[in-house]
Amino acid sequence: MSSVVKYTLARLLLFAVAWGLLYLVGARGLLAPALAVLISGLVSFVLLSRQRDEMSSRITGGITEVQRRIDAGAADED
Repeated sequence: MSSVVKYTLARLLLFAVAWGLLYLVGARGLLAPALAVLISGLVSFVLLSRQRDEMSSRITGGITEVQRRIDAGAADED
């Protein structure tokens, strides 16, 4: 499974857990998802740093590869 998919699923899971806990303590309406976004963001910043770094390096590597291909294509045209 791709690191991007893993990270995204983990973020969604944290959001759902935070929203569920807020619902249990009485937060309803737009307040619950708004607080869930804030809480899950803070928690994911701490708990998912390794996954975020892995995802970032994977995306950066992909962008570098695309840039290398573009440069190689431009050099072939010259």
